[in-house]
This record gives sequence, C-alpha cells and structure tokens, in this order.
Amino acid sequence: MFYFLTLSKSLDIHPKHFGSKLREVIREKLIAETEGTCTGKYGYVVAVTKVDDIGRGRIRQDQSGYATFEVTYGCIVCRPYKGEVLDAVVTSVNKMGFFAQAGPLQLFVTQHLIPDEFEFDTSDDNSWISMDQTTRIQGGTHVRIRIVGIKYDPSEVFCIATMKEDYLGVIGNEAA
Repeated sequence: MFYFLTLSKSLDIHPKHFGSKLREVIREKLIAETEGTCTGKYGYVVAVTKVDDIGRGRIRQDQSGYATFEVTYGCIVCRPYKGEVLDAVVTSVNKMGFFAQAGPLQLFVTQHLIPDEFEFDTSDDNSWISMDQTTRIQGGTHVRIRIVGIKYDPSEVFCIATMKEDYLGVIGNEAA
C-alpha cells in the first residue's frame, strides 16, 4: 500500500526568487504542488521526503522571465492493490451500501458485498444493522475490508471493497 519512490517534476520559478534561497523556494513549491495529489500511475503522493537533485534552470522563451527546473525527489506514495485488506472508517451510509475512508483512499462497499446477516435500517440514522441487533454499520464505524476492484483515473483512484469474507467486518466504532 505505501511505497517509497523516486520521481521527477518540472517546476516553473518566478525571477523574484532567484537568489540565495532558490533551493529552499524550489523545495517548498515542490511540496505544495506534489503532496496530496494523485497520479494514475503511482497513486496518492503522501509526503515528499527528500529532494535528490535540482537540475540547471532553463529560462523560458515566452518573455515571462520564469525558469524551469527539473527536480528529482523521493516520496512516499499510497497505491492500493486488488486483494489488499484494509482497516477503514465508514464515512456515509445509504441503502446501496456504504463509503469508507482508508488514508487518502475512498472505498465503496455495495449492498451485495455486505454479509447477508445485515439489513438496511432507516428508523434512526441510516445504518446497516445485523439481524441480532448487536452490530451496526454507520458513520464512524471501523471496518476491515478487502479491495475487489480498482479503477485508476489520472487524478483519482476508485476502489470497490467487500466485507463478505472470513475475518472481515466491523472491528469497532468511533468511541472504541
């Protein structure tokens, strides 16, 4: 799920930053533009850990004065795989299933992938409740799920998950 990668990126820097603190400005801009973003190929960039190399700047030919620097950096990325088991927190519940969050990943568990012992209950707050009334899936509930499908878009990762297997299911609630 979490991996360390070495990536590179081109950064445009305004001429007012040319000077003794150029490297610091480049590092800050790299972190601001990179952390929290998603690439379809590598997943979510969680953190930039180090700047390995800052190439020689090339002045752009568009009369702006900006310079483009090629920066090589190390970062931690979050990339899910099919079959991976995750602990997640339920964010919203509806009659079609529920959404859960595991780090930066948004997961959906459809009603067909929730164990048959659960029924949708609209009486109090939207929730899935077990037939013996002892277990409830609602916002804030902690669940253990397995990823069964992933779709990578250029700016987002979509995951479908299941709770319908051994050792998966509710593991606690918000208060636990």
